[in-house]
Amino acid sequence: MTKVNIGIDDMSLYIPKLYLSIEELAKARNLEYEKLSLGLGLHKMAIPDVHEDTATMAANAVSEIIEKNNLDPRSIGRIYLGTESALDGSKPTATYLLEMLRRKYKDVYGVDCFTHCDVVDLTFACIGGVDALHNTLDWIRANPDRSGIVVCADFAKYDLASTGEYTQGAGAVAMLVKKDPRLLVIPDRIGVAAQGVHDFFKPKRKASKEQLVEEVLKLAGITHLTAADVLSKLPTTLEVKGVLDDNENEIGIAKDTPIYDGPYSNWTYQNRIREAFQHFRMQAEETGELEESTSVIDAWARLIFHLPYAFHGKRVFPEIFMLEHKINGKWEIMAAQNMLIEPERQSFDSDSAYEKAYAGFLKSVGKTSAYRSFVAEKLEKAQRASSEIGNMYSCSIFLALISTLHFDLETGADLTGKPIGFLGYGSGSKAKVFEGTIQEGWQEVVKGLKLGEKLDNRIPLDYAIYEQIHTKKLTQSVIAPKGEFAIEKIGEEGVRLGARYYQWIASKVAVEY
Repeated sequence: MTKVNIGIDDMSLYIPKLYLSIEELAKARNLEYEKLSLGLGLHKMAIPDVHEDTATMAANAVSEIIEKNNLDPRSIGRIYLGTESALDGSKPTATYLLEMLRRKYKDVYGVDCFTHCDVVDLTFACIGGVDALHNTLDWIRANPDRSGIVVCADFAKYDLASTGEYTQGAGAVAMLVKKDPRLLVIPDRIGVAAQGVHDFFKPKRKASKEQLVEEVLKLAGITHLTAADVLSKLPTTLEVKGVLDDNENEIGIAKDTPIYDGPYSNWTYQNRIREAFQHFRMQAEETGELEESTSVIDAWARLIFHLPYAFHGKRVFPEIFMLEHKINGKWEIMAAQNMLIEPERQSFDSDSAYEKAYAGFLKSVGKTSAYRSFVAEKLEKAQRASSEIGNMYSCSIFLALISTLHFDLETGADLTGKPIGFLGYGSGSKAKVFEGTIQEGWQEVVKGLKLGEKLDNRIPLDYAIYEQIHTKKLTQSVIAPKGEFAIEKIGEEGVRLGARYYQWIASKVAVEY
């Protein structure tokens, strides 16, 4: 059989036009700005405007892919969405995306132009977009005449004044996936590692009716009534006429913000990428494509990480860096030059004591000149866009790719034919490690992404407006939508309660602010 190259032909990036500077947030929170900027690499965070959500951002990214490639919507076999910011517990966000696109293109291609396009949401925290990509790659390998679009869209929103707040970000990345791609060929080899852990999740939160009423009575200063007194007045029929008049004793609470354990999540991220990397390496050795004494990271020209914050990749990679240098025979010299002594478990009274010592040892590895040079060559460019946008959840690994290629193009780097490594992670938890080879036409594709222009064409928010957006108290857009999809309305009653309606805004609409 003739080998067919499958991969990413083109990409598009959508980021909101609003951002909050980390310096502005640091002032409001009485935080040391330098610790956030120099320590974590945080400069700005993208904030969706009032008219934006996961679906509009995804639709804007996909529309850009369609138009700059002159795609006939009837030729698109699927649009798979990776997100952890779904808008409904049942109806896929991808269906909202599909309807927006249908309405925009129906006059040219017909009202049924997307009827035969398969859509679905894939959710696994921040790795859902990678899952959507791999699923689509397999689908095209089964029939190389197919083409599909993978899109990731998320708003990484955290509670105000939480330790995750300063890592927030938002946006969407769309990818055209097909045979003989201009940008990146992705072979069918994936290292995978998964475990069921609780490092970061968005539970279905609930509160009893008694809790809710007691809180209201307390806030109102009412002492002559109890929650039981109030609830006894609820109708006894099964018909539901209000929030408290529900047949269940508990009321569900939907929140966009997560429950998370930052240090534990970092630990699970590090463990999963090591396990997935070793799985990837094992497969390459079994097929004879990699010798046991050859370092994978030496072969990769660049490393593309999921970046929950800009400097995260370089902070969690020292362990794999050390292990790979043990394989290529360079570790003993490096350890001796830097006086690095790896702790041994038997020297410690407890696992926690050993793990603390081992973490300190890896931190020392990360401070070596060899590791810093490695980061500067293969990781640093991926960090730059993340510093300006923040965490994009499922999009962040692909933002890292865009950032790397954009700044390599600026510096005239020749990446044609070079392999690059991808290290994806999703809390819960799963990691995937895979690679791609940069194609001859990559420079033109990257020029079309217009990363610099999109970063420059944004406006800063002051903290007060940011907080109003975050708490959903602001009801009018800061910037009136123009040339983009926007929320039109959300159903408020009956069988359309919660239904979301969107429109394409072709020209500026007068919205006072």
